[in-house]
Amino acid sequence: MEELERLVEYMACNLVDDPEAVKVESSNRGQMVIIHLSVPEDEMGKVIGRQGRIARSMRTLLNTAASRRGMRASLDIDD
Repeated sequence: MEELERLVEYMACNLVDDPEAVKVESSNRGQMVIIHLSVPEDEMGKVIGRQGRIARSMRTLLNTAASRRGMRASLDIDD
């Protein structure tokens, strides 16, 4: 689970101007890991991307990494 958090943090920190403002937390629900990503409101567009393309790509990478560990994952992006 910690590896999945670090993956999301790595992706988000490379997208925003202020990496120190990125916060990643996770919670477990059985086999499901829910990752909560918080970024400043003015950086939200960089993380979500046009028509949600970047966010969708981040979720795809997260799901691939989770499935390799026999888990399921969900990414919530908040400001």
